[in-house]
Amino acid sequence: MIPGLPLTTANYAKMTLILKEEVYAIVGYCIEVWKTLGYGFSEVIYKDAMEVEFIQDLIPYKREDELSVYYKGRVLAHKFKADFTLFDNIVVEVKSGEDEINNIVMAQILNYLKASGCRIGLIVNFGKTKMEYKRFIM
Repeated sequence: MIPGLPLTTANYAKMTLILKEEVYAIVGYCIEVWKTLGYGFSEVIYKDAMEVEFIQDLIPYKREDELSVYYKGRVLAHKFKADFTLFDNIVVEVKSGEDEINNIVMAQILNYLKASGCRIGLIVNFGKTKMEYKRFIM
């Protein structure tokens, strides 16, 4: 729920479409990368290609964004890294495995969303004959 926004049918539609255009653009870049490179490369190659697309179109992003983890109000010593944070509100995790997007990877993106405070997460898998992605909303 968006603070101060009454829950009506129209407002619910606005909430469910948060960052729709940005997510659409990111998926478009991923499709372009997949169409150009195909499948079979390691994750870092796809991340490099995605970064080229983001730079070319002046998309605000951070690569390997370090995220703090809090435990009982304290920041833990070790952090973990999201592959990309875009528009300061979307976390993207890149995979290149032949496996489906599974519960382990989904738990990973949900943890990244909790740690980052971002609202939207995307998992993109380039490792199959067809690129796949899943969108998560926190």
